[in-house]
Amino acid sequence: MHLDVHQLRDFYYRSQLGRAAQKGVRDRVVARWGDVRGLNVAGYGFAVPLLRPFLGVAERVIGLMPAPQGVMHWPAEGPNHSVLCDEARWPLANDSIDRLVLMHGLETCDTPLALLDEMHRVLAPQGRALIVVPSRGGLWARSDLTPFGFGRPYSRGQIERLMREADFVCSAHTSALFFPPSSRRFWLRSARALERAGGRWGPDRLGGVLMVEIMRRDTAAPRGLRMAERPPLRVLEGIPVSGAQPAWRRPQDTDPGR
Repeated sequence: MHLDVHQLRDFYYRSQLGRAAQKGVRDRVVARWGDVRGLNVAGYGFAVPLLRPFLGVAERVIGLMPAPQGVMHWPAEGPNHSVLCDEARWPLANDSIDRLVLMHGLETCDTPLALLDEMHRVLAPQGRALIVVPSRGGLWARSDLTPFGFGRPYSRGQIERLMREADFVCSAHTSALFFPPSSRRFWLRSARALERAGGRWGPDRLGGVLMVEIMRRDTAAPRGLRMAERPPLRVLEGIPVSGAQPAWRRPQDTDPGR
């Protein structure tokens, strides 16, 4: 099920817990990608809170929002960079995106493999994508107070297996949101310290979200027989003569003396 775009906007831009979650995930994205000058950057789902640092730096920044969720003008203070689209048909050219991030997109979509196929189409050969999904073992997937409590959570093994099925290579992984999904002042004040500590020493399973970086597998093995198992076609050896005789032919018709 897709959450409404207004619910997502209110969480990330109008609540202290949402702003803390936004910063925790966004810092991981910026640290991973670094300089994006001259690159085309896109986000799908509700990934616009993660794209703001790239405005004015990247060549192009696009926020793709699925139709069941709805779309909003983003950023609020400038020209619009967001567009409404179908989850399996994006208004982007082939091999046109250098950096792509998904948040609140994969775990709520109806056809995950169709969505990943569309990602494969638009991602450049040397491009990279970050998949942000709720962690099955984390606290955030168990709470309805945040958008990460909706949809299908994933374990690290499950998300990596899904990426392999879609012909992607998992090049790196990390976690974020090591503080509990609570609006209490104590936890909000401790959020930055807990994120730094979790990023350095905390195991991935304690994070609220999993972040997997993937690349295209353009050299994926064909799904048919291996080359060694394909017998060569002997098209130049002629057609063998069959020893079978028609059922209506009489035995004397085969006598060579006649």
